[in-house]
Amino acid sequence: MKIILATNNANKLREAREIFSPLGIDILSQKDAGISVNPEENGKTFAENALIKARAVHELVKLPVIADDSGLCVDALDGAPGVYSARYAPENLLCETLLQNMQNVPDGERTAKFVTAAVLIDENGKELCFEGVCSGTIAHERKGTNGFGYDPIFLYENVSFAELDPEQKNAVSHRGKAFRKIYDYLTQTLQEGN
Repeated sequence: MKIILATNNANKLREAREIFSPLGIDILSQKDAGISVNPEENGKTFAENALIKARAVHELVKLPVIADDSGLCVDALDGAPGVYSARYAPENLLCETLLQNMQNVPDGERTAKFVTAAVLIDENGKELCFEGVCSGTIAHERKGTNGFGYDPIFLYENVSFAELDPEQKNAVSHRGKAFRKIYDYLTQTLQEGN
């Protein structure tokens, strides 16, 4: 079985392949599938943005597609950056910008959560949405060298996502949780089909 992941982000692709490999599902990036589409993500929620991406890719390939939209929601910033997480600052300045905006926020008020909405459009065009959430806090400085985006400043049980190896991160992360819900759905669907 082949599923197109509506991204060319190598980190997301690696995470998805690690999660879905036990099912024998071949996860392909848009590039692997020979398509190039970059729809405007103008939704007001993570689910709306994931659906926009999934529909754009599904329209071109007519194969099962998974798309996700994820972001960091910081309580002290009224949920920002939220759906604008990737556009909050230039990619190499995401952590620094957020840390600067939180420099006067005390430890007890640095709570945050990563949220993922993952959409699966199956071979018949059926659309399903799954959500994953991981709660934590924002560090005062970068920690670790793994991961990407906000991982170096997001603390889960006092360890940054960038200090976890990929398997540890996938076990607790927002994207890992959402993708495992898709995994469970596909497992059940494949079993019912046999």
